[in-house]
Amino acid sequence: MSTDQPIRWGIIGPGTIARTFADGIAHSRTGRLVAIATRNPEKPGLGENFPGARIVKGYDALLTDADVDAIYIATPHTGHAEWAIKAIRAGKHVLVEKPIALSSFDADAIYHEARKAGVFAGEAFMYRVHPQTAKIVELVKSGVVGTVRIIRSSFGFNMGTFRPEHRLFANETAGGGILDVGGYPVSMARLLAGAAEGKPFLEPEKVSGVGHLGQSGVDEWASAVLKFPNGIIAEVSCSIMAQQDNTLRIIGSEGRVEVKDFWFASGHKGGIGRIEIFKGNELQAIEVKEDRWLYSFEVDATGDAIRAGEKEFRSPGMSWADSVGNLRVLDQWRASIGLEYGVEKADKRTANLAGGAVQRGNSIPQRQIPGISKPASVVTLGFEFFPNFAAASLTLDAFYEAGGNVFDTAFVYGGGKTESIFGDWHTSRKVPREEIVLIGKGAHSPLCYPDIIAKQLDQSLNRLKTDYVDIYFMHRDNTDVPVGEFVDAMDAEVRRGRIRGIFGGSNWTRERMEQAAAYAAKNGKTAPAALSNNFSLAEMLDPIWAGCVAASDDEWKTWLNAKQIPNFAWSSQGRGFFTDRAGRDKRDDEEIVRCWYSERNFQRRDRAIELANRLGRTPIHIALAYVIAQPFPVIPLIGPRTIAELEDSLSALDITLTPEQVKWLEA
Repeated sequence: MSTDQPIRWGIIGPGTIARTFADGIAHSRTGRLVAIATRNPEKPGLGENFPGARIVKGYDALLTDADVDAIYIATPHTGHAEWAIKAIRAGKHVLVEKPIALSSFDADAIYHEARKAGVFAGEAFMYRVHPQTAKIVELVKSGVVGTVRIIRSSFGFNMGTFRPEHRLFANETAGGGILDVGGYPVSMARLLAGAAEGKPFLEPEKVSGVGHLGQSGVDEWASAVLKFPNGIIAEVSCSIMAQQDNTLRIIGSEGRVEVKDFWFASGHKGGIGRIEIFKGNELQAIEVKEDRWLYSFEVDATGDAIRAGEKEFRSPGMSWADSVGNLRVLDQWRASIGLEYGVEKADKRTANLAGGAVQRGNSIPQRQIPGISKPASVVTLGFEFFPNFAAASLTLDAFYEAGGNVFDTAFVYGGGKTESIFGDWHTSRKVPREEIVLIGKGAHSPLCYPDIIAKQLDQSLNRLKTDYVDIYFMHRDNTDVPVGEFVDAMDAEVRRGRIRGIFGGSNWTRERMEQAAAYAAKNGKTAPAALSNNFSLAEMLDPIWAGCVAASDDEWKTWLNAKQIPNFAWSSQGRGFFTDRAGRDKRDDEEIVRCWYSERNFQRRDRAIELANRLGRTPIHIALAYVIAQPFPVIPLIGPRTIAELEDSLSALDITLTPEQVKWLEA
């Protein structure tokens, strides 16, 4: 784009903040407002509030408007992610009013879309790109008050009375203080903690929050303490029903810096900002005079980035990682006070993040698993990590929309939370149960006994909102119990119709599997026909968890090839061994070192790196392709935490390794 061509802006949502941003465009050097999208074009005052702009009906109309380069999204919080993704997919640059999304997971999904589309995306914290903020950062870096110890900051006001009709009190639009204004003191604290280390920002290692939830369920006042790795403690607070002093205080070993209303800088229409430095009885005041309008700075920071072909703000603007990290702190703060909005729960969040119906795709290859009548995706999604439905649904939606239909659950994951999440997901999306291959697991140590299986399966099926699983695994083995008793218990569930495919052992040895098969044949019982042990190009040297069994060595591969029993392999990519977290000279990650470090594994890793370089891929892609390329059925379990991680793993599915390449990797 030409360096003198104006960025043509469109705005979605013509509210108060949109009018303020429009003023910023009008007083910028890079932008021009051309269109406003509204669902009510007949609303009085639109023309006066947005002079010179076309008024278009419906937000979608702006997405296809050829005269619009960038879109500012000023809807209520709950619409930010949906319209950001829609605009990005339409090829538009986007600036989204804070918070860019309700959670860090949603924000990460937005930036992933922007990365794929090659467009600019940013979160609109206007103060971050104002010269006063740069001056505060400069002072911290210079050590003006010595070593920074404590940061205190607030953003709070008093609405006076509860107003159920106002967005700030509305649970359905994610009201309250934390998301609306809490992000300001948190983002400033992270910025300054980073400045003290010469970094753009710093993530806290601990977040502890408290707050008061009002009658609508949103936070009306709340505080949090952030502990940073460099020893800095940040105390932040926000409110919509308590007037606070709203002063930033940077307390160091030799004094303190104070800035009143730091986010307002030198004022909406320009003026003088004041930074005060206290040392003993001395006060030094630094004035930051700016004639430009406050919001024009973020308009021009966005415009400059777009013109330069950059996709995110430069520091101290909010980069993608900075933005996601900021929301991660707000996630933790909200979790501390038990704040989950109704719109984040399954009965309300029934569409994908872009607002569309969740429908199964076909990009993931399918295979026939012995003992399972329906086709199954070549990889299985495990999701024991996710903290809540809203976070998990992003990856579940994306996996299913790519064609994935095999899901790994277990009684113990998250104390049952993940089973409930899956039950809420497939029912809220109305996913046909007959399309799903559902794995259940139970009887984990220490409750690894035959009589536990039926009792736990009762609870699991209730949480999963189904009356059967397709595959069932004993999660551990208990060799003190005769294997026949376990076979009897699982056979009983097959006969009851609660296991309608195959069952077997997770972390079972070959010997116990063979003993179980022999017992079943002798006594007319259903035989175990599946395994879920570790299998990877890197052989696990020491069990990750007690009772774990790896099936990667030569004896196991010979046995699996002879039996052709499907192995649903966990940690199939070596839990980071094939990433840059590992290396012969890297010993920070205790688990990787203990479980995977051997010269044999490093030689395999070297060859995976070499082959990845030849194919233009990454070693972790080669590790996954190796598992799928075995001459016996191995269905790898993958555990991505974000859509980006999921899509990266799925990209390995187009790699087809030859038998010669498989042998060369093993060498």
